[in-house]
Amino acid sequence: MASKIAGAANGWFVPPIRHGLTAIDSFHIVRAVEGSLKRLDTDYLDLYQMHWPDNVVPIEESLKAFDKLIQSGKVRYVGTSNDTAYGTTKALMVSEFHKLARFESIQNNFSLLNRRFLDEMEVMARKEEISLLPYSPLAGGVLSGKYNQNIETNGRFSDYIQSANQRQRLMAQRFMNDKTLASTQKYLKIANDFSIHPVTLAIAWSKQFDFVASTIIGATKKEQLKPSLDAMNITLSDEILKACDRVHNEILYPMG
Repeated sequence: MASKIAGAANGWFVPPIRHGLTAIDSFHIVRAVEGSLKRLDTDYLDLYQMHWPDNVVPIEESLKAFDKLIQSGKVRYVGTSNDTAYGTTKALMVSEFHKLARFESIQNNFSLLNRRFLDEMEVMARKEEISLLPYSPLAGGVLSGKYNQNIETNGRFSDYIQSANQRQRLMAQRFMNDKTLASTQKYLKIANDFSIHPVTLAIAWSKQFDFVASTIIGATKKEQLKPSLDAMNITLSDEILKACDRVHNEILYPMG
């Protein structure tokens, strides 16, 4: 049975952590893909993305494993995630030198509250023709404005900030802090001034770059999907984009 399921990112498989590594070696890559094919009941994956760079396993090993999967027909295209300009460019050079399948996409955090990709990754994406698939375009839901209305609202960061898990607390502090909430308040005003839903504004902004192929959305309730899907057919005006830029220039890098 053939599949048209796109973006089977990371294979939905989390290998055992080895001193903070993600085990992107040939054994774990093949094991993860085989597991994904079985769980999805399909013959191939349209896109398979490396979840996080492995700073011990040579990138040559990872790319050779990905290339074999493509040659076997189990994967059509591969990508990377959470990578740097150096790491991505090196991987592309290795692919070219060894004549291996290259990364066609990169999935990094990118939103109105996190513009880090524009610092140097933007140039790399354009020059190397690799497409960004932004994740967390709503900054974990913060850009919806729900935390500005009530910090105790029903949301993961409200739970995380009280968590005994240090990693969750640190994540909550990164996404939900004085600077992110102040920035969000200004974006909410822009959305109101231009009669656009704040979620639609944030999603539309994340996809309105020539190096962005698509953007990744999520919802916990069906009714939350509409403002996100409305962004599909919206192109933000220069006036709106400049207003958003002014917010960023006033409160630089609210997520750090």
